[in-house]
Amino acid sequence: MGLKLGLVAGGGDLPVALADACTAAGRPLYVLRLRGFADRAGLARFPGADVGIAELGHIFESLREEGCGAVCLAGQVKRPDFAALKPDLRGLRSLPAAIAAARKGDDALLRFLVAEFEGEGFVVEGADQVHAGLTLPPGPLGRHAPGSEHQADLAQALAAARTIGALDIGQAVVVAGGVVLAVEAQEGTDAMLARCARLPAPLLGTAQARRGVLVKWPKPIQERRVDLPTLGPATVRGAAAAGLAGIAAEAGGLLVLERPEVIAAADRLGLFVVGL
Repeated sequence: MGLKLGLVAGGGDLPVALADACTAAGRPLYVLRLRGFADRAGLARFPGADVGIAELGHIFESLREEGCGAVCLAGQVKRPDFAALKPDLRGLRSLPAAIAAARKGDDALLRFLVAEFEGEGFVVEGADQVHAGLTLPPGPLGRHAPGSEHQADLAQALAAARTIGALDIGQAVVVAGGVVLAVEAQEGTDAMLARCARLPAPLLGTAQARRGVLVKWPKPIQERRVDLPTLGPATVRGAAAAGLAGIAAEAGGLLVLERPEVIAAADRLGLFVVGL
């Protein structure tokens, strides 16, 4: 069953999926919903409380009071405006170091936060440890698989994704016909795909003749326990709207949310989703 889990929840579907997995497994759970980020309605059915992102003292105290030995930081949290934060005393003590880490990039900030929780005696678990069934398996997920005509775009997109990851820029790249159509930065994958769909028609595939690939790949320096890439049905629909032939990611290095819906959407729209 494991240690009682304190789930520090940001936005999106991932925290709800993890909370559901704990409930199904009978694992004790307490959810700290980050104000302004967490899906409060979706998480309201689980025991928990609302906390501010800079209220570290409140967070640590709540976790101890609830008997949580392990912590999972999950969900979308945009880089904060440090000047607008309202830290408690414990958060105020960590704020200068957090700002210094943020200047080095998002991954440095996440590693700093993990170290803060570990320094307080908590075991930090990744989403894939809490719910092993979320990760992308090797090979195709669904009916469709990449063909020989996709291999050059896959290789180029993978090389580009690794390059931007090493520079702490983003985790996703779109390539079609040997042309890099888009690189993910702070806007996120779905917004990047929407940008792709607005490019001139000659650059894009169509529903009848799909071309190009989206590759999502973890950054080589990232703290995987708190920042694995994710894929959901909206990503598949966005890739389809951009005329792409499919999506590829590192097997075991991407979290698939709403897996049955992802497979159904990919099969219906004629896209491959593959773990490399």
